[in-house]
Amino acid sequence: MIGKVKTIFVVMFLVVAISPLDSLTRVAYTRPGVMMKIPTTRTARSPYLFSTGFGAEIHNFSPFNVARGVYFQMDVTDRFTLGFSSGQGADTTSLVLLDTSQYVAPAEFGFHFQQRVYVRDNISFSLGLHDVVFENATENGLNLDTKLLSFFGVIGSEKPFGGYHLSTYIGFGTGGFSQALVTRESTAAADTTSSGSNVGVFAGFLLTTPFLPQWGGLDIVGEFDGSGINVGLRIPLTSDYRLGLGFTHIENLPTFSEEPYGADHPGFTIGLDMSVPRAAAVREVPGLPGAPSPIPEAAMLDTTLLAADYAVAVLRDSLRVSRYQTRNLGAEVAQLRQKSVTLDDSVNTLRLERGIGQKNLNRAMRHLSRSLRYFYSGDYREALQEVETSLELNPNLALAYARRGSIYYKLGDIQRATINWNLALKMDPEYDDVRNILKALHENRLKTTSFSTE
Repeated sequence: MIGKVKTIFVVMFLVVAISPLDSLTRVAYTRPGVMMKIPTTRTARSPYLFSTGFGAEIHNFSPFNVARGVYFQMDVTDRFTLGFSSGQGADTTSLVLLDTSQYVAPAEFGFHFQQRVYVRDNISFSLGLHDVVFENATENGLNLDTKLLSFFGVIGSEKPFGGYHLSTYIGFGTGGFSQALVTRESTAAADTTSSGSNVGVFAGFLLTTPFLPQWGGLDIVGEFDGSGINVGLRIPLTSDYRLGLGFTHIENLPTFSEEPYGADHPGFTIGLDMSVPRAAAVREVPGLPGAPSPIPEAAMLDTTLLAADYAVAVLRDSLRVSRYQTRNLGAEVAQLRQKSVTLDDSVNTLRLERGIGQKNLNRAMRHLSRSLRYFYSGDYREALQEVETSLELNPNLALAYARRGSIYYKLGDIQRATINWNLALKMDPEYDDVRNILKALHENRLKTTSFSTE
């Protein structure tokens, strides 16, 4: 399949090279890709299932003269892109006759093919063929206009910096990208002489900014399409819809209302596109509408899908918490004797509330409660950290010293355990549990435990 496509590219290139050049209806925001009129390339497959939209170029307001078109594109494989567009040019009648003109521009139906042939780091190179155009300009129905074929090669670079993401493109092409199409006069000259170039260059950049980040960011577009300079904005309306505004051939903007429509005539452009994402995941979207840097793919999804994904994540977290609580309850059931210590903690808490502020006491006891949960679950390092935090809030808690002694004992540090138990007994001489522990330790009735520091 890919080999046949490459063969078609070569044949089309030869046809273009020997065909005379003609003016080309090339409506902004109706070409495959994210730029106004030039092709693009990217290092990875598009995150979208397909993209579609429409665009218009207004070449005169009074009387009104406009070119319009629609497009559709999708990645058929990881490297091959297929597109379709349909457009209708503006009225080429002289300005003084536009009000009474009966001219109707022929409709065009075009196909676009593109193959990514090389990728390295943030650089990619693609070959393609745009504007395989069929026109209904004659009574014989649709006819292939070989003069509009545009074979091209394009190199792209994608680089994030700060909160911005810059994609740059430079390439060469025939047909609409040829320098011979700068003006109608040069086109006519190309038809009457064999001298001159049938291949031109194009270049452009797409700067994705951190403005409107919830929908992917606002894009600034600038390009030279082989015959003029175009500038524009791609404004996100939602994560899937973008409004395109801009000007084509701004170098000729002062003659906007003075010349009839031609290949180099300036125009005010407007377009709207919609992109349908493939799936809800996390992906990087460089060089496409809404891609400042590595960002969640959820940011590219419709807000309804975002809300559903968030709800699923909340439920998943709730299940994890429930499983953790179940393990804690099982540990408490296996250590019924330890529950009496918890009740003693509550009694001692009431006694200590008389000497310290209620706020710090509550905070200290919350850390002690957490330390007890970690202690029962065997996470002695976390339990020790919670006890240290509790002592920072209230250094007079005999219970905290007793708890710290128990933790050091579990960690195998008998000396520190003994010191902390003695401190607890010194602060509370009636602390019988600690007294009994010290007595059992002195009589070697406590069983030494091992603890892994990993």
